[in-house]
Amino acid sequence: MPDALSAVPSSPPPCPRRARRAHHRPGRGLRPGCSSGSARGAMAAAGGPAGSGAGSAPRFRPRPRRAPPAGSGGRGPLSPSRAKMAPLDLDKYVEIARLCKYLPENDLKRLCDYVCDLLLEESNVQPVSTPVTVCGDIHGQFYDLCELFRTGGQVPDTNYIFMGDFVDRGYYSLETFTYLLALKAKWPDRITLLRGNHESRQITQVYGFYDECQTKYGNANAWRYCTKVFDMLTIAALIDEQILCVHGGLSPDIKTLDQIRTIERNQEIPHKGAFCDLVWSDPEDVDTWAISPRGAGWLFGAKVTNEFVHINNLKLICRAHQLVHEGYKFMFDEKLVTVWSAPNYCYRCGNIASIMVFKDVNTREPKLFRAVPDSERVIPPRTTTPYFL
Repeated sequence: MPDALSAVPSSPPPCPRRARRAHHRPGRGLRPGCSSGSARGAMAAAGGPAGSGAGSAPRFRPRPRRAPPAGSGGRGPLSPSRAKMAPLDLDKYVEIARLCKYLPENDLKRLCDYVCDLLLEESNVQPVSTPVTVCGDIHGQFYDLCELFRTGGQVPDTNYIFMGDFVDRGYYSLETFTYLLALKAKWPDRITLLRGNHESRQITQVYGFYDECQTKYGNANAWRYCTKVFDMLTIAALIDEQILCVHGGLSPDIKTLDQIRTIERNQEIPHKGAFCDLVWSDPEDVDTWAISPRGAGWLFGAKVTNEFVHINNLKLICRAHQLVHEGYKFMFDEKLVTVWSAPNYCYRCGNIASIMVFKDVNTREPKLFRAVPDSERVIPPRTTTPYFL
């Protein structure tokens, strides 16, 4: 079975055909019709490799984060690789990104390299302390991301966990991801970015991000810089050791959090195995496990969820990955919650979005918000294939 990174071409050819757009397979209370994509179709179109799961590669060892020096604004001392590229004007990058503008290509490369170096310091299961606000899919809806920050508070005033799917389908995937990267670079301890199933070379070649980078920069270099960051994004976050945040769901290959910690995450998301399952699986009204119609991951039920929560001394599993018309949905006796943060998904679904605020592990508050009116957003001309459904 080929290595995931070596099998993906650095300069992918245009897809010979578009993958079939599959609809979501919703869990109970999860709205169908607006899809996060079919793994089977997208991976086939992108020509990506199969892969293996937990335990199949050496453990990812994060670089230990050292205490920040006085006056550093909370950032740790520069590592050798960061020192070589210093100084970066992070304030400038944040301000440019906040205006829904993308950076010059060389600045984007420097920003991506800087964030990759920061992410080396993070574990596969990154510890986060309360208070913290948890967010679901964004999907390139830049102006709605700004509304999210107006609802939940700006970084660094609010501590955030974003559970992946930053790109694809929306008009501004590049600007959205650039903004989040700039915030991560400036305040690394106030924003945690998890990997979703769309943070993938295979998927982004089919659902919009690759083409968007080609259109805006005239080449695929920006896409390559961003996909290197994708490979370094952490898989899960653990709030006060009791609330697990992950993009998709559970895996039959994962019984404990320590098994997630052994995954080699610096690679393209495999077609199967534990890593794949964590970003592709969905909760459903099934006994234990069932085949997922997405073509990747599994459907998992209440028994599986309760066992995992019990074994790992958890109170709750937070995940995203599925549209919820009401913005969030608890399942399995409130042992699991789906959080969705892209209002009026694909500019047509009419749904409310939410963020979940945890003051502590026993005190949670969902905050709802609607899409920004068309009069307050810029809608670019569409010159490429729509990637919605």
